[in-house]
Amino acid sequence: MYNVVFCRALHPTAMAMLEARKDINVRILTTDFRGPPLQKELAEVIGDADGVMVGLERVDADLLARAPRLRVISRFGVGFDTLDIPGCTRRGVLVGVVNGANDLSVAEHAMMLLLATARRTLEMDASVRAGTWMVQTGRRMHELSERSVLVVGYGRIGTRVAKLCSAFGMKVMVHDPAFPTPRIAADGHIPAPDLMAAVAEADVVTLHCPLYDQTRNMVNADFLGRMKPTAWLINTARGGIVDEAALADALANGTIEAAGLDVLVREPLDTASPLLTLPNVVLSPHNAAAPLECYAKMSRRAVANLLDFFDGKIDPGYTVNPEVLGRNAP
Repeated sequence: MYNVVFCRALHPTAMAMLEARKDINVRILTTDFRGPPLQKELAEVIGDADGVMVGLERVDADLLARAPRLRVISRFGVGFDTLDIPGCTRRGVLVGVVNGANDLSVAEHAMMLLLATARRTLEMDASVRAGTWMVQTGRRMHELSERSVLVVGYGRIGTRVAKLCSAFGMKVMVHDPAFPTPRIAADGHIPAPDLMAAVAEADVVTLHCPLYDQTRNMVNADFLGRMKPTAWLINTARGGIVDEAALADALANGTIEAAGLDVLVREPLDTASPLLTLPNVVLSPHNAAAPLECYAKMSRRAVANLLDFFDGKIDPGYTVNPEVLGRNAP
């Protein structure tokens, strides 16, 4: 019998996968799929867990030390910056992610932020509701067609965003040191191996790279200073990629024109953040993967990763540290 802890109940189709297994004992910390991370609650029950399913809960050295039986972590998402991956690997704990389950939803959300930024959607909506009809002041609206966009990160989400931008008639440049430039060119896009040169050329920079040491605060004052004063920044990746203080300054002083952000360094955003006072930034609460269809796909993949691990058949493509496979096989 395997003991697994779920920080939150998932979509009913995923829970049905668990209920069909007689060899899995499931403990669910809450049936509410919304809410803050259940850090304390997880720490209290992880001691006898063979597997856990986490959302935004942090798995650090202290938590791992409390979990002598732990063999697999299923992350409800594709990012893993909240997990101590080296620590998991040293302990032989496999980390699974839901690769491919949320790429469509996040790509659509990136386009929503891009369109809302281009057309000043939130400002126009507020103006109509206030009875003043059209906003007559401030920056002009723009079409997307013929504008150049730099896609930073060409994974599952970045590739979808590049296709969607192409469909809008945009000139698409792609920067991803890990991706072969001939493949980028074959996809009909412009390889951009020199990031800073491409930043200076782009009308839009949209971020789709993971957060790790090399990308933390990558979008800093120097990066923003190289962008066009008419350019926009879109971030649906991770908040830590952007130096928020530098971004707020850049938006306030006209270094860049506008931004659309789904992710922030601190979530929820501090109510004292200057970003909240700026009319040229569109904000959403890290909900790019929140549509029901995406929630169902992510739920099923997160459960499948756990079950496939215990059955000895997990696909390494859904893991962060596949080198653990074989060391802790069930």
